[in-house]
Amino acid sequence: MNNSSTTIFNARQTAELLDFSRLVQILETTVLDYASGAICAPERQAVPFPQGAVMLSMPATAADIGIHKLVNVAASNTRLNLPTINGLVAVYDGKTGQLLFVLDGPTVTARRTAAISMLSLKTFLRQAPRHIALIGTGTQASGHTQAIAALFPDTTVFVAGRSIDKVRAFIQAHRHLKLQFEAGSSASIPADIDAVITATTSQIPIYDEAARAGRLVLGVGAFKADMAEIAAQTVLGSQVYVDDPAGAHHEAGDLILAHADWSQVKPLADALQNGVDFDRPLLFKSVGCAAWDLGAARCALAALK
Repeated sequence: MNNSSTTIFNARQTAELLDFSRLVQILETTVLDYASGAICAPERQAVPFPQGAVMLSMPATAADIGIHKLVNVAASNTRLNLPTINGLVAVYDGKTGQLLFVLDGPTVTARRTAAISMLSLKTFLRQAPRHIALIGTGTQASGHTQAIAALFPDTTVFVAGRSIDKVRAFIQAHRHLKLQFEAGSSASIPADIDAVITATTSQIPIYDEAARAGRLVLGVGAFKADMAEIAAQTVLGSQVYVDDPAGAHHEAGDLILAHADWSQVKPLADALQNGVDFDRPLLFKSVGCAAWDLGAARCALAALK
């Protein structure tokens, strides 16, 4: 869709510009750029919104481009059958500051978050996952399912949610991805699961198994200090990595409520540069960062060129 001077990409068009394979590659470089200081991405500003929602302002700049993501996150929208996340990502030329194009905010958020999770699967597992537990049936869960299908198509996905009806509906909606699916609950996760991905807006832990080597736990959904999808015993028994250390100190409720030792928490960039100890239980907490949105914008720009 176009106005007089700016191209505005809708959700479908934005997704087409963010191929998961290319996006994961670009985000790996972006993570290292951010760690080196080549990307300026201040902590997001959160402004209260009606009905318990929050408005998030997330700018980031680099030598090549700048972006500003403005999204509203309203968990209560699920009761209205409306999207939880609404907003946009404006992309600017790094030299002139001119607006280049606008991407659909929820699509960018879902795909770059899922891509960061896929990067963590590649980084924190000895080999490609064969059996993944996905807890959640919302937008983030959908984005992760699409990413798994794109990068790990031989994986079986065990889907757990608040009700078996929601789980079955979610699986049916994603049958076209040709993945193998299983339906269940977070209380009965199979023993041979390689990775657990929590992608809910739960205020209380929905995964509370003891930490174990060989099973990666990825916390995605909790985005506020008082939210925790993962129980303290799992957190405290693991070597913890986070995507954005600065943001995690204020937003990683899973770690905050577990009273994690922050001196032992490592950034994803450290794992990319130095490797990990696969003999230890590993937990990766993703809080999101405007730098990842900038990485997604780089991916879209490359696709357009």
